[in-house]
Amino acid sequence: MENTKDLTEHSSRSERKRRDSFGMFDGYDSCSEDTSSSSSSEESEEEVAPLPSNLPIIKNNGQVYTYPDGKSGMATCEMCGMVGVRDAFYSKTKRFCSVSCSRSYSSNSKKASILARLQGKPPTKKAKVLQKQPLVAKLAAYAQYQATLQNQAKTKSAVSVEGFSWGNYISSNSFIAAPVTCFKHAPMGTCWGDISENVRVEVPNTDCSLPTKVFWIAGIVKLAGYNALLRYEGFENDSGLDFWCNICGSDIHPVGWCAASGKPLVPPRTIQHKYTNWKAFLVKRLTGAKTLPPDFSQKVSESMQYPFKPCMRVEVVDKRHLCRTRVAVVESVIGGRLRLVYEESEDRTDDFWCHMHSPLIHHIGWSRSIGHRFKRSDITKKQDGHFDTPPHLFAKVKEVDQSGEWFKEGMKLEAIDPLNLSTICVATIRKVLADGFLMIGIDGSEAADGSDWFCYHATSPSIFPVGFCEINMIELTPPRGYTKLPFKWFDYLRETGSIAAPVKLFNKDVPNHGFRVGMKLEAVDLMEPRLICVATVTRIIHRLLRIHFDGWEEEYDQWVDCESPDLYPVGWCQLTGYQLQPPASQSSRESQSGSSKQKKKAKSQQYKGHKKMTTLQLKEELIDGEDYNFLQGASDQESNGSANFYIKQEP
Repeated sequence: MENTKDLTEHSSRSERKRRDSFGMFDGYDSCSEDTSSSSSSEESEEEVAPLPSNLPIIKNNGQVYTYPDGKSGMATCEMCGMVGVRDAFYSKTKRFCSVSCSRSYSSNSKKASILARLQGKPPTKKAKVLQKQPLVAKLAAYAQYQATLQNQAKTKSAVSVEGFSWGNYISSNSFIAAPVTCFKHAPMGTCWGDISENVRVEVPNTDCSLPTKVFWIAGIVKLAGYNALLRYEGFENDSGLDFWCNICGSDIHPVGWCAASGKPLVPPRTIQHKYTNWKAFLVKRLTGAKTLPPDFSQKVSESMQYPFKPCMRVEVVDKRHLCRTRVAVVESVIGGRLRLVYEESEDRTDDFWCHMHSPLIHHIGWSRSIGHRFKRSDITKKQDGHFDTPPHLFAKVKEVDQSGEWFKEGMKLEAIDPLNLSTICVATIRKVLADGFLMIGIDGSEAADGSDWFCYHATSPSIFPVGFCEINMIELTPPRGYTKLPFKWFDYLRETGSIAAPVKLFNKDVPNHGFRVGMKLEAVDLMEPRLICVATVTRIIHRLLRIHFDGWEEEYDQWVDCESPDLYPVGWCQLTGYQLQPPASQSSRESQSGSSKQKKKAKSQQYKGHKKMTTLQLKEELIDGEDYNFLQGASDQESNGSANFYIKQEP
């Protein structure tokens, strides 16, 4: 009974010490739980004789333990299974992490305890290792999570582009990246929390000569999207070993993870002689500091689960005829982006890339329900394994009331040209569909059969009332062939006998999106949507963003809505395993100078817009033919806020 009481009191003290140390030093405390060192807190801080300066040390409970010098290495407790520094283990044989484990091993229940440990089960109560139960419980809680991370590692790998590093690019130019919270559709976009500079994490210690993987604590110096510039604790103002990493990576953990997982915390070799009491140093540094939530990695994993699966059927815009949709099948899903293959493509090369929240994809039957043109498939029945995507998985549009004053055919407006996303053009409503959808045509550029009309919802952030460009000092592209320049809406409406669509019918909601001019991000080239490029926000008009692709001329810029699912935080490609296109080099731009000039000629049914060539395809020729190379415009996502929206009223 007396033994049990002492053990319980000792366990209580251990738990208090762990709480005081943010759960970081379970391994250290258990390494020092010797009956000969059951001293008070005052005694635990007494000075001891210094060890040779060639060894980093940790002082705890009046004893000095040395980190391994490369020969002694790590050890595993034969009782509880905890991994730690061999020199800090108990007994001459270094078989146990603490005196309690040594006693428990020799007890009558040692065989059952060993079997339980080998089977991954917690020790039994008879093992008399009460102070170990919290550790084992934590290990069990992390087991499933670790398995998830390992599965993710098998299915995804970081894709690097030779010669380009986001970290170097941002650091060398003092760039600022758009925060993750700007991208609600991206992983962690809605649950990023207070992750910011000075947050502490546990990361692998790369400045170490040990043969096993060890960790140390680092603080965030700078945040750029998912990427963080980290500095090991103890370096203070020395940036010599600063390094960039993806904060959502599997090697980044909240403070306390090492203690719960039995992983050793070892200071970097460069500063190992700087302090003699590393535990006291860390406790002082970490008091009041923030770290990642305990379930951060679990949230990352959950936010990267996507409801769309291969073999699902959808209706998607026909890239050869904008005015209609076709059936396509999901071929693959990467980070929420879908590679869709048109159902009639025999060799499965006729594809289309878009995000699962794109306004260009719909459930089967959508076209018929609203009166949109649809190309019937030559395939009379579904192929084996293919199935219709549930309607609730698609992005919802805002409900509108069409019973009162509403858009009418022939009304004029301004719209982003989906075939040339760098321009906002004079446009006309050609047809009013059900559920608030409109067919729009660009004045002066329409095909005779209307095959280049395109569908926007009435709440789309890609259509604007007459005068929007003028009041916001944006260049408006007049109809092709219109000679009365500069273009004046009043004169044009009178000459064409048209009326402007009422201002009150347009979407005036402006969310507090958080973007600022100059912020870096990763953006889809909507004229070649399989490409995601290094980009910059160069202008902001309410909710409308001007996206510039770094290294390319301004003629390739694109107008995109702030809630477009085609914009991503810095580090998104690395996180999801998607290929990132780095800024174009001078030689890349010059190799296409001739093509760029040709692409500025008048649009026709063969118009393809400004197409950028990837760094991996500089020798690839631009495709010619009768097909559109159509890609999506800005998102029709419903806004989540409002702000003043100034529109010039027309006479």
